[in-house]
Amino acid sequence: MLIEMLKVILLGIVEGITEWLPISSTGHMILVDEFIKLNVPKDFMEMFLVVIQLGAILAVCVIYFHKLNPFSPKKSAKEKRETVDIWGKVIVGCLPAAVIGLAFNDKIDALFYNAPTVAFTLILYGILFIIVENYNKHREPQVGELSDLTYKIAVIIGCFQVLALIPGTSRSGATIIGAMILGTSRFVAAEYSFFLSIPVMFGASFLKLVKYGFHYTGMEVTILVVGMLVAFIVSIVAIKFLLGYIKKNDFKAFGVYRIVLGIVVAAYFLFVK
Repeated sequence: MLIEMLKVILLGIVEGITEWLPISSTGHMILVDEFIKLNVPKDFMEMFLVVIQLGAILAVCVIYFHKLNPFSPKKSAKEKRETVDIWGKVIVGCLPAAVIGLAFNDKIDALFYNAPTVAFTLILYGILFIIVENYNKHREPQVGELSDLTYKIAVIIGCFQVLALIPGTSRSGATIIGAMILGTSRFVAAEYSFFLSIPVMFGASFLKLVKYGFHYTGMEVTILVVGMLVAFIVSIVAIKFLLGYIKKNDFKAFGVYRIVLGIVVAAYFLFVK
């Protein structure tokens, strides 16, 4: 029991860090799962790796509760309208991934949930981060505040989020790259990526819970609760770290890290596995 809880805690830590940094939680989970396997049925493990994200999402809700709450008595009528406007942009940004995901998610997983794909996408988007940062080096962001984000840009960023259906891409990585290509600042790209994750990941977790069914043993409930709690705590730290980091740094370091990780994943499954 103790060993299993330690495994759950480690998985929660990995999820809490990698969900928000643009380095692919899937790529890390594949590696971790190779060495640390929970003593649970395969279908429960598949559900757990999705539902554990609820803990990470709750961290966003807590950190940004005031900013995302349109009913706050501390906000003026104008601020409340601006908050509703943010939610409108989040909703339209989620539509492409929701439509494509509901229609093709199982097929995409069957075709692409494998080590070669994850290694390839880790390296590809690592290179793209470096290219985009070099491209933007001498450009001034056209969107410096979230309120400046148009619905048209929000929809296009949502289309980039569709790319994250391919394992190893990183949902935050795809949306941040897309937002920066479209002229947003790093800070706006990161915040909007966080907000987009709320309905997307709540929806994905709900669908997994429904598909699995609501029949759990006491051990399974404990695993879910502990995993989400750890992911929640670590996510708060990871989000605050990322927001502080990008105020003074670019995303190139994450690009290099992705490339190295992609090579490690490819090498492990080619020569060791």
